[in-house]
Amino acid sequence: MSWIEALILGLVQGFTEYLPVSSSGHVTIGATFFGINGEDNLAFTVAVHVATVLSTFVVLWSEISWILKGLFKFKMNDETRYALNILVSMIPVGIVGVFFKDYVEQAFGSGLLIVGLMLLVTAALLTFSYYAKPRQKESISLGDAFVIGLAQACAVMPGLSRSGSTIATGLLLGNKKELLAKFSFLMVIPPILGEALLSVLKTAKGEAVFGEIDILPLSVGFLAAFVSGCVACKWMINIVKKGKLVYFGIYCAIVGTALVLWNLFA
Repeated sequence: MSWIEALILGLVQGFTEYLPVSSSGHVTIGATFFGINGEDNLAFTVAVHVATVLSTFVVLWSEISWILKGLFKFKMNDETRYALNILVSMIPVGIVGVFFKDYVEQAFGSGLLIVGLMLLVTAALLTFSYYAKPRQKESISLGDAFVIGLAQACAVMPGLSRSGSTIATGLLLGNKKELLAKFSFLMVIPPILGEALLSVLKTAKGEAVFGEIDILPLSVGFLAAFVSGCVACKWMINIVKKGKLVYFGIYCAIVGTALVLWNLFA
């Protein structure tokens, strides 16, 4: 992998991790275009995912510090309830990630056709959530957090946007826009770190795998993902507040349709 390819893929990962257009789908498209096998570049995959997590810490540090300070009061308060919601939301994706992720990948694969089909599903979900008008709730309940977590678990499918699925599901449940984006980005921190750790542990020769990429492209990809992640995270929070997700639905529909047609007729 060259540093130019690492720069492009890092930018793609950082921007699309937060925008509701599927980071895994776009990274698959980029890797296919460059002829890169993601399994041969585990270090790069782990690095850009960790970079996007760090960008979440930077952008949402005030919320994270608020939760941590509340937890150390060792009593039930708003901060503790918020942390419980995040914990509950992690249950579905934790189960799927540990026990079923490999089966999902074997059954459906990760090629451009499945990416295209899942982008169409993402488009439908975003569009439906835009036009639905459920009764508004004052806060995210434990039940809602679990259902949003189920949506996140379904997003192990390449092309099905994690942020799009969780935010759209929350909107359909009647949760307020200003609460959902931040909750969606905070709840994804443990699964991303856990997925990166599992990827490393599943390789019997971790050191060899990490030695397959030079330090320059690894560093460039990390920095690109971090910076673009910071920009996309801030941007997405404002977009959700304004309720403009339908435009991303249109984008996903166009790209998804193009990928499906490419696979059928190319």
